[in-house]
Amino acid sequence: MLERFRAFWTGVWKPLGDLLLRLGVSPDAVTLVGTIGVSAGALVFFPQGQLLIGVLVVTAFVFSDMIDGYMARTSGQVTTFGSFWDSTLDRVGDAAVFGGLVLYYAGTHYDGVAPQLFLVLSLYCLVMGSVTSYARAKAESLGLDAKGGIAERSDRLVAILVMTGFNGLLGWEWLTQLTLVVLALATTYTVVFRVLKVRRQAVARDAAA
Repeated sequence: MLERFRAFWTGVWKPLGDLLLRLGVSPDAVTLVGTIGVSAGALVFFPQGQLLIGVLVVTAFVFSDMIDGYMARTSGQVTTFGSFWDSTLDRVGDAAVFGGLVLYYAGTHYDGVAPQLFLVLSLYCLVMGSVTSYARAKAESLGLDAKGGIAERSDRLVAILVMTGFNGLLGWEWLTQLTLVVLALATTYTVVFRVLKVRRQAVARDAAA
C-alpha cells in the first residue's frame, strides 16, 4: 500500500543522493550506514524508554532505503550483489526495530500492564516478519509466485514506527500494543496465505511432471 509513495519520497531525497554520488559515496555504503543508524536508534533508545527519540532516529535512517536505490539507478551501479545486500540488511533493520521493543518490554522503563505478553508479541512480529519475506524469496528461487497477503514490509515498519512515536509523545502505551496485536495477526495471515498459494502451484507442477 505504502509503495505508492516511494516515487514522492525518492524525489524529496534526490538532491542528497546526487550529492553523495558527487562525493564518491557508493549505494552499498549508504545501505550499510542506514542499517547501522536504524539499528542504533531502535536498540539504544527503545530499551531506555525513549520511544520518540528512537523513532525519530530510526525514521531519519529509514529513508536511506530509497536513497541507495536512486543512487544505484542513476549511477548505473545496479548490481546483483547490491540487490542481495539491500534485502539482507533490510531484515537486520526490521529485526532491530522489533528487537528494541522486546528489550523495552523486558526492561525497567516500561510500567504498563502485561509486559510479558507484549514482549512475546514483539518477538513474534520479529520472527514472522522474517518468515514472510523468506517464504516469498524461497518460492521465487523455486520458480513459484508467493506474492500477496497483507502488511508488506513497508506497511509493517511505518505502522509500528508511527504508533510507537505517538506513544512516546503522548504516553499512550496502548497505541504500540494494539499495533503489535494487529501486526501479529496480519503477518500470520500473510504467511499462511503464501504457503497455501505456493502449495497449490507446487502440487500442480508435480502433477504435471
